[in-house]
Amino acid sequence: MVIRRRGNARSVPSVPAVHDADDAALVAAAKCERAAFAPLYLRYADPVYRYSLRRLGTKEAAEDATAQVFMKALAALPAYREDRTSFRSWLFAVAHHVLVDIERARRPSSVLEEAAAVADSAPGPEATALSAEAQEEVRSLLAAVAPDQRRVLELRLAGLTTVEVAAVLGCSPGAVRSAQFRAATRLRALLGLAPHGKGAGNA
Repeated sequence: MVIRRRGNARSVPSVPAVHDADDAALVAAAKCERAAFAPLYLRYADPVYRYSLRRLGTKEAAEDATAQVFMKALAALPAYREDRTSFRSWLFAVAHHVLVDIERARRPSSVLEEAAAVADSAPGPEATALSAEAQEEVRSLLAAVAPDQRRVLELRLAGLTTVEVAAVLGCSPGAVRSAQFRAATRLRALLGLAPHGKGAGNA
């Protein structure tokens, strides 16, 4: 991907294979005892928060959304079927629907107004400024592509595979790859880069 962070590129493909079996055991335990949901929360709270932050633009909104996601996930856990989808795909589907509801309730201008407020208090001032600038650059690039393409990129940036993104958005992996290709072509044009050599993916 044009805008994928280089530091995550190698780790993303290995995550589902490492976690899926372990997730199944944790989910089974959590269905019997709510307190056993804690390990799942600890594993996925940060990815869900970062996904929410990229969608909503502020730390406070992302924190509230993350809390809503896990409350809804815990409430809906008895209905989760591991034979239909991975827990991670299911959780991000919950997150996607929560964020859609939040975005519908917000004023259209609020996302742009709040985007500059993205910051992490942990690093020093210079690191914070650079982090906020990078986050805003990513948000600006995402805003330049069509909504369906943006949703695909946001989930890919959250670390989900093509198959998982398809499960979250309720479409086929081919549709995800097509949207991703069109988004990459658009972003390369915006960045003044040469287009991809292959001409496929225009559907």
